[in-house]
Amino acid sequence: MKNKGKIFGVIGLGRFGFHVAKTLAQARVEVIACDSDEEKVRRVADFVSHAFVLDATDEKALKESGIVSADTVIVSIGENIEASILIVVQLKELGIKEVIAKAATPMHGKILEKLGVDRVIYPERDMAIRLAHSLLIGEFIEEIPIGEKHSIFEIKAFEFMHRKTLKELDLRRRYDVSVLAIKRGESMLVNPSGEEQIMPGDILVVLGTTEKLSELYEKKP
Repeated sequence: MKNKGKIFGVIGLGRFGFHVAKTLAQARVEVIACDSDEEKVRRVADFVSHAFVLDATDEKALKESGIVSADTVIVSIGENIEASILIVVQLKELGIKEVIAKAATPMHGKILEKLGVDRVIYPERDMAIRLAHSLLIGEFIEEIPIGEKHSIFEIKAFEFMHRKTLKELDLRRRYDVSVLAIKRGESMLVNPSGEEQIMPGDILVVLGTTEKLSELYEKKP
């Protein structure tokens, strides 16, 4: 496992933090979970490595929890912006290698970025975008944003693509959509040639924009 041996810290165990902590723990990595709410800590205590009731704005409490030994700490206190900022500052001063933080607003996110947060998460916005994209793009499975406009998408091959070669479809020229890989059952064909034929049930890993994929879905050449 890629992350075997890594230690993760999760500060703030609301819905987002709870699911992050639980999912990490299910992957059998060490997770240190903290919250000031005893009930929230109790909910995760059964499946994380360590769970603490503490005020994460207190540097002494953070040190005593052992979270300073974590490789990555996720700060999931988006609602209390002041506490979120203070915790991030302390984590950076304590030398945490990677800090990921949830932001409540764009301004909150900008502040976190200026404080040196490695990655800012907007859970509700990101989920809303993913939902909208899934509605716009038929057979949508997954999306990984890689820039302001472009993403890598996983989509089920549209019916009009079946038994046609990539050369025949000519997606790059016609729609500015590049097929990076084809998932076929348990196998993965990376960087397929133009002669590769798309089969029913294939999943395509493509690079493009939502607009271009929506256009492709609507026009179905």
